[in-house]
Amino acid sequence: MSSICGKGKSSWPELVGAKGETAVGTIEKENHKVNAEIVLEGSHITLEFSCNRVRVFVDKKGIVLQVPVIG
Repeated sequence: MSSICGKGKSSWPELVGAKGETAVGTIEKENHKVNAEIVLEGSHITLEFSCNRVRVFVDKKGIVLQVPVIG
């Protein structure tokens, strides 16, 4: 899937329900241009858009809660 950030995968719906650490590895393997970071549900985040970042939102058990996307 292509995005405004260029060619390459930009979202990972198949990772909802997976472990956060596993999701980070998969994302960075499938798109070498991004850095994935785990973010605990409810944490404060900055709102600026970044083509080289994917936030992986997890619950207290480390499970991915929503589709990780570039941004």
